Amino acid sequence: MSSKPSVLFVCVHNAGRSQMAAAFLTSLAGDQIDVRSAGSAPAETVNPAAVEAMAELGIDMSTGVPKILTTDAVAASDVVITMGCGDECPFFPGKRYEDWKLEDPAGQGVDAVRPIRDDIKRRIEALIASLVPASS
Repeated sequence: MSSKPSVLFVCVHNAGRSQMAAAFLTSLAGDQIDVRSAGSAPAETVNPAAVEAMAELGIDMSTGVPKILTTDAVAASDVVITMGCGDECPFFPGKRYEDWKLEDPAGQGVDAVRPIRDDIKRRIEALIASLVPASS
């Protein structure tokens, strides 16, 4: 890994889970980690319920745009976290891969998205702890 680790979050539509994960990591890690997100079949827009759930915590995802997964994005990342994209994600030896089993927020209201959001936040906090040395 370079001096500044990079993380790529991948889900099918890049509209909910991966967008929330990227927003949390950007918000909580600041400039200590490079953050990317993408989807194997990106949606037109970010899930409005995910935007609303994140806004409740003071994180603005309203300008997010779903992006297509590229081989270059995977190659440029130290850690690749998939969220239900299956075999769509290219594999490069030497990278750290994790598959986070998370419910899909697509088509659900904000009440159903909140527990998914909170689960993602807990996972992001653990991810940061594993990538960024604690300051003494």
